[in-house]
Amino acid sequence: MPTVTAAAPIVPAPIDLTGYALAIGGAVLFSTKGIFIKLAYAYGVSTETLLALRMLVAMPFYIGIFMTMIWRDSSSRARLTPTNVLLSMAVGLLGYYVASYLDFAGLNFLSAQYERLVLFTYPFFVLLFGVWFFGDRMIWRVVPAMAISYAGLLVIFGWNLTVAPDGLVTGTALVLGSAVTFAFYQHLAKAQMSRIGAGLFTCIGMTTAAIAALGQNTVLYGVDSFAQMPPQVWIYGLCLGLICTVLPSFLLNNAIQRIGARATSSMATFGPIFTIALAVIILSEPFTPFHVVGTLLVILGSVMFSRAERTARDLV
Repeated sequence: MPTVTAAAPIVPAPIDLTGYALAIGGAVLFSTKGIFIKLAYAYGVSTETLLALRMLVAMPFYIGIFMTMIWRDSSSRARLTPTNVLLSMAVGLLGYYVASYLDFAGLNFLSAQYERLVLFTYPFFVLLFGVWFFGDRMIWRVVPAMAISYAGLLVIFGWNLTVAPDGLVTGTALVLGSAVTFAFYQHLAKAQMSRIGAGLFTCIGMTTAAIAALGQNTVLYGVDSFAQMPPQVWIYGLCLGLICTVLPSFLLNNAIQRIGARATSSMATFGPIFTIALAVIILSEPFTPFHVVGTLLVILGSVMFSRAERTARDLV
């Protein structure tokens, strides 16, 4: 009689708590970006100038960190082949310049709350792009979660359409384009970080994006555009550069390296909650019953998405 061998029990993969903590911290800090942008826009500053100011503040930190890393670590210098540097520059340009510019431009038309919720859909695109272009397995159980989140966006979109329709479609398209771009960036960034490390990649990518933003603003408005800005805008620019850029970029990229693009994107749940609270308190944005319903649906869908994705990943 043949011997029946019991199937080995499925052991869930260990949870990297540090990786998840980095992802949450990055999401919270990054979520304050819309608040500072809206405050700066109140002074009439252009999208291009504000983005350039953000990068002007952040760039010295990335250059300094980059120089320190290659000076202290010979292995870092060895990884900086021309191919790795050029690819990192291209990927950084996509994620830190193109995605950022679309998001900044969209905030000319949208409230900080709604912008954050639209941008919050990028984990869905991370999943889809992973399946379409990077050989990931489709997780069909997340589809209802995606539908719930988009239903929440439609609730708030409908409210805005009746109250403040001007520029709503344009702003939504711009921010949605930012979400799509950033999702694709996350997959490309993970590959580059595996080659040269999260620190080197972040410094190269952000410095490249900074040069592009500064160049764009110089062509459009000239170098003296910074001198014409009031002190308040400089303060908001400092906050955008440090609190919303330098710190979260390293937190999120290290999280991606530790727990992957999908898991990192799923921790973005904390971002909209923080943004909404700040938008209501600081910007005096309305928070109607429609906002309550829409926000709850978006966050519920994201939580369901995160759980379904994590369960599927543990069972692989």
